[in-house]
Amino acid sequence: MKIQDLPESTRKIIFWLMVIMLSLGLLAWWAQITQKRISSFKGEELKEELGVPFLQEELEKLPKIEMPKIDEETLKKIEEMLKEAEKTQPAE
Repeated sequence: MKIQDLPESTRKIIFWLMVIMLSLGLLAWWAQITQKRISSFKGEELKEELGVPFLQEELEKLPKIEMPKIDEETLKKIEEMLKEAEKTQPAE
């Protein structure tokens, strides 16, 4: 009996079962390859190749930038100045 002689619904079921089985096989193969790549990955060597320790040392040498602390009175004065500046500027 040929597949072509079967009803269309049966042929569709066979087709989709084949697609699903092939997809699961490819997924399992991809998972194995990915697992091998991850297990062979050496993080420390990669850090050395990219120069991460050197960059960390350079970042530590940079001066630390601290944000100035503004009290509430100064903040209110700045807000008032901004409001005055908005009033004096012509609307575009």
